[in-house]
Amino acid sequence: MSDLGRLIANRYRLVERVGRGGMGTVWRAEDELLGRHVAVKKLHVPLHLHDDEVQRLHERTRREARSAARITHPHVIVVHDVVDDEGLPCIVMEYIPSLTLSDVLKRQGTLPPAEAARIGRAMAAALRAAHQVGVVHRDIKPANVLLGDDGRIVLTDFGIAVEPGTPSLTKTGELVGSIHYLAPERLRTGIAEPGPASDLWALGATLFQAVQGSTPFQRDTPIETAYAIATEECPPASNAGHLTPVIERLLLKEPGRRMDAEEAERLLGSAAAQHTAAPSDTATRRETRVDSPTPPAPAPAPASAPGGRRGRRRALLIVPAVLVAATAAGGALWLGRGDAASGGASGAGTSSGPASPSASSSSVPPLPHGYRLEQAAQGISVPVADGWKYKDMPGGEVGYISGLAGLRINVVQFAGDDPVRHWRDTEEAQTRRDNPGYERVRMDRTTFRGRPAGYWEFTFQGRVRKYRAVELSFSGADGTQYVIYLSAPNDQWSQYRPVFDNAVNGVRLKG
Repeated sequence: MSDLGRLIANRYRLVERVGRGGMGTVWRAEDELLGRHVAVKKLHVPLHLHDDEVQRLHERTRREARSAARITHPHVIVVHDVVDDEGLPCIVMEYIPSLTLSDVLKRQGTLPPAEAARIGRAMAAALRAAHQVGVVHRDIKPANVLLGDDGRIVLTDFGIAVEPGTPSLTKTGELVGSIHYLAPERLRTGIAEPGPASDLWALGATLFQAVQGSTPFQRDTPIETAYAIATEECPPASNAGHLTPVIERLLLKEPGRRMDAEEAERLLGSAAAQHTAAPSDTATRRETRVDSPTPPAPAPAPASAPGGRRGRRRALLIVPAVLVAATAAGGALWLGRGDAASGGASGAGTSSGPASPSASSSSVPPLPHGYRLEQAAQGISVPVADGWKYKDMPGGEVGYISGLAGLRINVVQFAGDDPVRHWRDTEEAQTRRDNPGYERVRMDRTTFRGRPAGYWEFTFQGRVRKYRAVELSFSGADGTQYVIYLSAPNDQWSQYRPVFDNAVNGVRLKG
């Protein structure tokens, strides 16, 4: 039976699963007492475990909450509560709409050194705060670094952290953590409770991966990887630029020779500044501008094969006199939200990739409270939030607007039956050209009610503020193609995303 909709501790209503890993599942939940979104991490207990192993899992969950709660820092996840659910502990944390660093690296391979340094500096700051209160994280890796939609960087998942004065929760000879990020002293001596220096090694391995595309000692098997970490020289980080000396000092074999978190924070900040001081495309894209009156249209495609009518994606910027936006925000219920290799709390919200939605229109959910059903275009009706106003749009599109956010629905003909290929071949180049600071967040093939579909999410820089946009393209049983598109100011993403989610999940098609 699905946990969706369950009420935990008479207070937290589970709304959307946003991450899943070996130790737990993370849900976005509604705190019905305070009227806010939170992340709820529920423990997994495999059926084959003995009672003492179950008890250790329970204690690890409680310790995770205590460890994170000891640290007050903007780059460390905030723990609100620990509650009991059917005999299992659940951690209630702040909800951060985000992707993990692992998600981003899987999508684009590597990061520019300046961006890696910026993220690394935040991680080092979080580790400095943790180490100052005696907490060693023990599982630093890209999957446990959240990159918030608002730009915030947060270290999460203290599930195997250790604190001073607490007993070990590992068996003799047991190593916990992810093999590619384990420090060599742990592998050589079997140290079960590592010191702060092991976190710094893992930070170095994470930064190496961020700029090189793989961890420094990646091999075909875990045993070969462990042997390489313990005995072999670290390969050069050829793409690291000003980051090179920092990575080299973090990956020194002897823990006593590694820099501490405070020095790493300082040097990473310096490396980020050296990179960003030089002219770069990234710096140019992030110039501050003033909003212009014309927002972009939702991925309209050529009316025929390439060489036909050009797409109409224009600058997504709005002034009060011409509010014609298309609005996007976060992860739909039919689409996963992040790499959950460790059950990381992405909203603590993370993303694992597209998941299939319901197979037929017969399973369309009832109209959500506060929404009305609108016939948005020929043959398609969608739920629209109360208060959103109808707007005539060019080209047969239908729009609904609220402030600087807008929802658009259109019936289109793509050049072929593969919207993702069309987007990559033609539409993205036009979007990049017409929208300053365009950056792809995600472009994936997925399914919608059992049929192939495309999902595209991106950000771009307005003249005053940054925007985010998302769209789903899918076809009906008769081959008619539909696009649902949403855009909104990036700093209001979590506020407006449910409008897109509810429109997509509530689609009614005729015929």
